[in-house]
Amino acid sequence: MLVAPATIGLLAPMSATANEVTISDFAPAEELAITNSRVDGLEARMNNIEAGSFSETTTASFGVDFYLGAQDDEESASGAETDASDDALTFGYSLGIGLNTSFTGEDSLDITLDAGNSTEGVAEFDGNTNGDALTVDGVSYTFPVGEATFIVGDSTDGSALFTTACVYGGPGNLLDDCANVNAGITGGAATLGASYDFGNGFTAATGFQTGSEVTGMFTDETLDAYAFNAAYIADTYGVSLTYGIVETSSINEDKFTALNAYYTPEGYFPSISVGYEAGDIGGADASVDEKTSFMVGLSWDEVGPGTAGVAVGHSNTIEGTDEAYQYEAYYSYDINDGMTITPLIFTKDNVTSGLDDTTGVMVKTSFSF
Repeated sequence: MLVAPATIGLLAPMSATANEVTISDFAPAEELAITNSRVDGLEARMNNIEAGSFSETTTASFGVDFYLGAQDDEESASGAETDASDDALTFGYSLGIGLNTSFTGEDSLDITLDAGNSTEGVAEFDGNTNGDALTVDGVSYTFPVGEATFIVGDSTDGSALFTTACVYGGPGNLLDDCANVNAGITGGAATLGASYDFGNGFTAATGFQTGSEVTGMFTDETLDAYAFNAAYIADTYGVSLTYGIVETSSINEDKFTALNAYYTPEGYFPSISVGYEAGDIGGADASVDEKTSFMVGLSWDEVGPGTAGVAVGHSNTIEGTDEAYQYEAYYSYDINDGMTITPLIFTKDNVTSGLDDTTGVMVKTSFSF
C-alpha cells in the first residue's frame, strides 16, 4: 500500500511523454499545419451551406393527381356520333408544388408551382392545364394587422380569404364550387384582400383583383373584379353570402350574388350542402341578362373505409334556356397516408334538341408528399 502511490507518480510522467512522442512521430509540424488548414476550410464551407439553407419555418408540399376516364358523347338525331373520341379512354395529370415560409410566426409567404395536361378528354377532369412546363401559378403574402388579416399577391384569387359555407368535396369540375361560380372571384393578376374575424363564428372579407397588370391596376383600362363575403360558421352548420362585381368592358360589368349553406347532423345522416348564385349580366340583351347556378350535395364521412357523396346542379345557365342539370356520385378512400383513389360517375342533361345526354366515368388518383 505504501509503494502504490509512488509507483503511480512515476507512471504519470511516462504517459505524458509517450503521448508527446506519438504526436511528433506521426504528425510533423508541416503536415499538422496543412491538415489544420484543410479542416478550417471545410468548417467555413459548412458554415456557408448552413447560412444559405432553408429557414426552419420554410416547408414544401407536393401533390400529383392522375385522371383516367371516358364519356359517352352526344349523338345527333340521325344517330351519328358528334365526336370521334366518343367512349375513348383518356388520361391526364396535374402537378402542384407549394412553398411556404413564415417570418413572424403569424404571417405566411406562399408560392405555388403548377404543371398539368388535363385539357382534353372527360369534361370533369379538374386539374392544371398549363402544359408540361412548370410555371409559377401564384405568389402571395398573408399577414395580420391588429385583428384583421391582409393578403397581397400576383396570380392569386381575390377570394383567397373568403369563407364559403359548403362541405361537399366532389372531385369533378362542374359542381365542386358549390354554385359559387362567379361571385367568389378567381384568376386575378394583382390581388389585394382582407378579412376580419368578429368571433363567435362571424367573419367578413373583401377582395380585389385586376385582370391585367400591363395597363395598370384598378384603372379604366383594366377589367377588374371586386367582391365581398360574409359568413357565420357554427359547430354543425354554416351560411355565407358572397357578392361580386366583374368588369367585362370599360362601361359594362356583371354582378353576382351567391348564397351557400350546409348542415352536418350527428350520427349516420349525411351532411347537406346547398348553393345558389344569380348574376345580372351587364350590356347583354334584355332577354338573356341573367345567369344562374344551383347545386345540392350530400356527403357521408364514413362509408366503409372511405367517404362518399352525391350531387345535382347546373352552372351558368342563361335566362330563358333549359337548365343542363348534372348528376354525379363519387366514393373516395385512402390507400395509405399519401395516396387516395376517387372514382366518379356522372350524367349531364343535353338541352340541345335531338342530342343524347352525356354520361361518363372518371378515376382520380391523388398523391401527396
